[in-house]
Amino acid sequence: MKTLKNHLILFDEECPMCRMYTNAFVSTGLLDQDGRAAYQELPAQACPMVDRQRAANEIALVNQETGEVTYGIESLFKIFALMMPFLGPLFRFKPFIWLMSKVYAFIAYNRRVIVPPAKGEGFQFQPTFKLHYRIAYLVFTWFVTSYILSSYTGLMGDLLPVGHAYREYFICGGQILFQGLVIILVNKEKTWAYLGNMMTISFAGALLLLPAMLLSVWFAISPVFYVVWFMAVAGLMLLEHIRRCSLLKIGWVLTITWVSYRVAILLVILLNA
Repeated sequence: MKTLKNHLILFDEECPMCRMYTNAFVSTGLLDQDGRAAYQELPAQACPMVDRQRAANEIALVNQETGEVTYGIESLFKIFALMMPFLGPLFRFKPFIWLMSKVYAFIAYNRRVIVPPAKGEGFQFQPTFKLHYRIAYLVFTWFVTSYILSSYTGLMGDLLPVGHAYREYFICGGQILFQGLVIILVNKEKTWAYLGNMMTISFAGALLLLPAMLLSVWFAISPVFYVVWFMAVAGLMLLEHIRRCSLLKIGWVLTITWVSYRVAILLVILLNA
């Protein structure tokens, strides 16, 4: 595999995802051993051609010989072209670049709520908050989570009554609105950060249900198994919710209301069965 010589990729030290995949570029030989650096640690006089704010939004790749800087998906395509040279024409195809730049931006502008910084956000340059990408993220995670839950509830048989086809969509959407109202009252400035984190937890929980759903395709298993699996996932979600609220420094109120909403909905479902 070829190495992209004399290039430096600038990643976000506060982003675990960014650290992971840029480290993979180096460890697999796609970049030189000194081919990555955190933009937070880059001296002010180094790489003056780099737009620091844009580098905080989109990963920057600097050609140290020519001074050329690419950002975002074009940086990644430049590296991927070494790994998959046969896809080079696709990586230069403008409609494909446009489409993937939107996908990249969707992830990049939501990365702090997908995997939150463990040590807070202490650097001068932070990713720009873009409301439309956050709303798009909430809608995407709401839809996928609701779809998976709608399919999973059928596996629990009579232990949890199967409701209307759109029941889980209303429940999940209702929690976004309910928790949104609570966070506005508790800490309005962190509304979108909290909602993004909350829906990441819901989305991750839904994904953890997929292995059990896959088992149902191959084996006939008691509904009790699926209830126990669901409860185990719910427990992990609760722990993660507590952890993220701690990172956001918003106390226990949001966790209490998050649990209370789900318990109230469960009671309504059982009482109306």
